[in-house]
Amino acid sequence: MVVFSWAGFKWEETSKPSNTMWRGGGIYPHCLLLVSLFFCTHAVPISVDKTKVSPPEEKVQQPPQSVDTGLHYDRYLREVIDFLEKDQHFREKLHNTDMEDIKQGKLAKELDFVSHHVRTKLDELKRQEVSRLRTLIKAKQDLEGGKGDKAVDHQALLKQFEYLNHMNPHTFEVEDLDRLIKSATSDLENYDKERHEEFKRYEMMKEHERREHLKTLDEEGRKKEEEHYEEMKKKHADHPKINHPGSQDQLKEVWEEADGLDPDDFDPKTFFNLHDTNGDGYFDEQELEALFTKELEKIYDPTNEEDDMVEMEEERLRMREHVMNEVDTNKDRLVSMDEFLVATKKKEFLEPESWETLEQNQAYTEDEMREFEEHLAREEQDLNQKSMDLQKQKEELERQQQQLNAQKLELQQAVEHMERLKTQKVEPPPDVQVLDTDGGNAIPAAPVSSQPLPPGHMQDTSHS
Repeated sequence: MVVFSWAGFKWEETSKPSNTMWRGGGIYPHCLLLVSLFFCTHAVPISVDKTKVSPPEEKVQQPPQSVDTGLHYDRYLREVIDFLEKDQHFREKLHNTDMEDIKQGKLAKELDFVSHHVRTKLDELKRQEVSRLRTLIKAKQDLEGGKGDKAVDHQALLKQFEYLNHMNPHTFEVEDLDRLIKSATSDLENYDKERHEEFKRYEMMKEHERREHLKTLDEEGRKKEEEHYEEMKKKHADHPKINHPGSQDQLKEVWEEADGLDPDDFDPKTFFNLHDTNGDGYFDEQELEALFTKELEKIYDPTNEEDDMVEMEEERLRMREHVMNEVDTNKDRLVSMDEFLVATKKKEFLEPESWETLEQNQAYTEDEMREFEEHLAREEQDLNQKSMDLQKQKEELERQQQQLNAQKLELQQAVEHMERLKTQKVEPPPDVQVLDTDGGNAIPAAPVSSQPLPPGHMQDTSHS
C-alpha cells in the first residue's frame, strides 16, 4: 500500500502505478515512466507450452482498461491523457518523441496545435480539478476547527500542488501539460522508495508488537514464545536454492517448469516473445515480476505460519528492481528485446552470484528500531495526554450540564408556582362584628370601602 499525503491529508492507494502509455491505438511503451498512465496488461505466469497450442480465434480487441497510477491526482492525469490521445496531431507527435525530449518539455509545446474541441475539454478538466483542490483545502480547514472566520488564501495553498499552474485556474496551457508530465515522472520515480519505506515500517511494527507481547508473559511463557519464534525463522529459511533473478538458471527454470519446454533448447529470443504477454516488444514491470513467481514459491507459502505474504511482495520488488538496474540501460523502466539479448551475453547472466533473500537482509537496523519505538512512545504519550484533556473537557461539560439542568428545574418550578397562583380562587374575608358594650349585642361592622379617600381624609371606623 502506498500513502500520498498533502498538508495533513492522506490518500491510501493499493494499486501499482501503470507502466505503459499509448501507441497509436495500442500501447506505446517509450513514454512509460512519464505519465505512467494508462493502459496496463498485467502479466501472469505461463503454465502451458505456447508452441503446442493452437492460435485462438480472432476476437474484437477491447481497449485496455485504464489503471490507477497510485497518484492522488490520478483521475485528472488520466482524463487529460485520454483527451489528448483523441487528437491525431498529438498522437503522431507522441509516437515520434523519445523519452528525453518529453522530459525536457518538447511534447508539451505541441499542445498549441491540438484541436479547439480538445483544448476546450482540457480547460474544463482543469477547472474541475482546481475546484476539487479548493474543496480539499476547505475540508482541511474544517477539520482543523475552522480557525475562526479568517479567509482562506486558496492561491497560496494551491502552490503545494505542482502538477498544475494555479495562477491560471481557468484554461489548460502548455505550462500545465509540462507540469503534469514532470510531476508524474518525479512522483513515480519515488514510488519504489515509498514502498520500501512502508515495508520497513511494517517490519518494525511487527517486531515491536512481538516485543510488547513478550512483556505481558511470565518467564516460562516468554521462553516458550522465543523458542517458537526461532523455530518459525528456521522453517522459513529452510527452502530450496533461490536462483539469481534474471540469470540464465532462473530463466531456464521458468522455461522448463512454467513453459513446459526442454531446458537444453533454451533460446533467449523465444523466451522473450513467450513472456512479452501484451506483444508490445518490451518487458514492463508487471511482466518482469511474473517471471519471479517460481522463485518466490520456493520461499513463501500462504498456508504456512512462518511465511509472510507482505514480505513476499517486497522480495518480488527487490528482484524486479535488481533486473531493471542490470538490464534497463536507458532507464525508461522497460526492457526491450535488444536490452534483454545483450544482457544474456554478460557474465552476470551466465555465472551469477548467489541471491540473498530478505531473511538474510534485515529491513532495518537496531538504531532505526530504537528510534521507531521512541517515536511510538512519544505518540502514545501524546495520545494519552489528549485523552486526559478530553476526559477533563468531558467532566467540565457534564458539570456545566448539571448546572443547566438545575437552573432549568428551578425555572420550571417557578413557572408552575405562578400558574397555580393564577388559577387559584382567593375566598373573601368573613364579616367583622363589634360588641355593644352597653347592651351586650353584637353590631355588624361597617364595611370598609375599598375606594381610596380624597387627600386629607381618613377612614372613620367609629360608631356613635
